[in-house]
Amino acid sequence: MLCDVCHKNIATVHLTEIVNEKITEMHICQECAKSKAKDIEQPSLSDFLGGLAGAERKAALKCPSCGFSYEDFRKKGRLGCGGCYAAFKRQLLPLLKKVHSASRHTGKIPLHMEKKELPQAKAEQLRSQLNRAIQLEEYEEAARLRDALKKLEKNV
Repeated sequence: MLCDVCHKNIATVHLTEIVNEKITEMHICQECAKSKAKDIEQPSLSDFLGGLAGAERKAALKCPSCGFSYEDFRKKGRLGCGGCYAAFKRQLLPLLKKVHSASRHTGKIPLHMEKKELPQAKAEQLRSQLNRAIQLEEYEEAARLRDALKKLEKNV
């Protein structure tokens, strides 16, 4: 595939841009990529994280454990200690949801894990979904989840 800019060299850099649900792809060679990179201002990670945090600039907010401020986090993109998660919880939860699409780490199940442990994780997931359905008063969904949980526990 030839470069979309110079139409001479082989394209080695492939860029995909999504703006207003419109996908634009650009395939460019190494030389054109270098010249384009000089024209584009590269945002840093701290700029990205700071932008996601929005207008919640709270310089006065500090971690009681290490003294790290929320403004320090915005500048560096890192927290000072484990206590910072609790101190900045209200600011971090929306940020984590935007970045990771979730605010709770669920992880992956290792391949070497025995199959008998998998139903336990599934049962825990069903219980949390059942509690959520009950809170939202979605009783038909709650009944379906209850039945699935009973069936799973009977098989274990």
